[in-house]
Amino acid sequence: MVASNPLQWLDPYDVEAPFPDVELAMREPDGLLAVGGDLSLARLLRAYRQGIFPWYSDAQPILWWSPDPRSVLYPERLRISRSLRKSLRRNIYTVTTDRAFRRVIAHCAEPRADGLGTWLSHDMIEAYCRLHESGHAHSIESWHQGELAGGLYGLAMGRVFFGESMFSRRSDASKVAFVHLAQLRKWGYALIDCQVASEHLASLGAENIPRRRFIADLNRWCDAPTRWSPWDSDHE
Repeated sequence: MVASNPLQWLDPYDVEAPFPDVELAMREPDGLLAVGGDLSLARLLRAYRQGIFPWYSDAQPILWWSPDPRSVLYPERLRISRSLRKSLRRNIYTVTTDRAFRRVIAHCAEPRADGLGTWLSHDMIEAYCRLHESGHAHSIESWHQGELAGGLYGLAMGRVFFGESMFSRRSDASKVAFVHLAQLRKWGYALIDCQVASEHLASLGAENIPRRRFIADLNRWCDAPTRWSPWDSDHE
C-alpha cells in the first residue's frame, strides 16, 4: 500500500525525535520516509538501527530513506567471478582496514561518469568521519604499489555492516575490497546492507529482500555481540 501520510519533518534541535515507521515510506520515490533533522551521531546511529539512511544533494534538505526491497549480501553467498578470482590470486592489491577513512570517503565523493558520488556533501563527509572517529564507521582500502586504488566505507553495528559507498581507480580494486569485507563473517558478521540494487553489487552476490525481512534481520543481528573497533590498530 502506498503511504498516504505527508512526509514527516524532523526537528534538527530534537535529536531524540523518533523516525516514522518505515512502512510509511513512499513508493515513489521508493523509500523516501522523512525530511530534515540533522546528522548528529545519535540520530545517524538510530536511523541505521531502524533500517533508514540519509541520501540527498547539496540543494536539498536532509532526506531519509528506507527502500523496499532492500539490497543485501549475506557474506556466505559472496560470488567471485573467474576474472576477479584471477586478480585475487595475483595479489595485485594490498588490502587494509581503517588506514585511510577520510581519503576513501573523499574519493567516493568525486564525480563519476555515471553521475554517482556527488551526493556526498561536506556535511555528510564530516558526519561519517565523526562516526569513524567514534569507532562506528570503517573503511577498507585496496593499495597498488603504495597508491590508494580503491576502497569502500560504511557502519558496523552488531553483526551488520551497512555499506555506504565504494570507489575504484584501477580494475577490480573496489571488488577486492568488497571480497575482504565479506570475510567479516569470520568475525561473526551476518549481513552486509547494500541499500539499493546495482549491477556491480549483484555480480558479487547481492540480492533484493523485502524490507520487512531486512528489518527482522536488523532486529536479530544489530544488537548481537561481535568484534567492534578498532578493526586495525594502525590508523592513518
